[in-house]
Amino acid sequence: MLFPVLKTNRLRFDELTQDDASSLFNLFSDNSVVEYYDLEAFTELTQARNLITFFNDRFKENSGIRWAIRLAETNQLIGTCGFNTWNPKMKNAVIGYDLLPKYWGNGYTTEAVHRIIQSAFLGELPCGALNRIQGDTVPGNSASESLLLKVGFKEEGIRRQSGYWKNQFHDLKCFGLLKPEYSEL
Repeated sequence: MLFPVLKTNRLRFDELTQDDASSLFNLFSDNSVVEYYDLEAFTELTQARNLITFFNDRFKENSGIRWAIRLAETNQLIGTCGFNTWNPKMKNAVIGYDLLPKYWGNGYTTEAVHRIIQSAFLGELPCGALNRIQGDTVPGNSASESLLLKVGFKEEGIRRQSGYWKNQFHDLKCFGLLKPEYSEL
């Protein structure tokens, strides 16, 4: 199974490799990036290497995908995006994304999310055509909530204490997007 490479005018999305470990470490060692994540800020390069392996194994097992987000002009890694899980039988997936803070506010994450959603709804990924994509945020993560709403997701409600990380329970705000509702196709 070949890893799908996607593009937009400004971005390229491809497989993370061990050569990306230093860049991924810079991303996930930033407290502002992992503030709402289910992991602590990285303190060792090995953690980035392990995360790359985890993401790539998920793809090999056909249970999800995570792309490197790269600037098209320089090939520099500026973040990641993808489907944390996908279920081809049920035709649904759960989306996730992150970006280096110095690139926040430039529309890169919105551009990335649009591109991967479009690919999923058109059936261009190994999971086949999806009908529903879900995004979960921790209440208070207004940037992520705004992004999901801008792309067309609908807020569906709060799943109380459905997450547990950093030694505490977290409510998750659920957003959903259905293929017939998506206007970028």
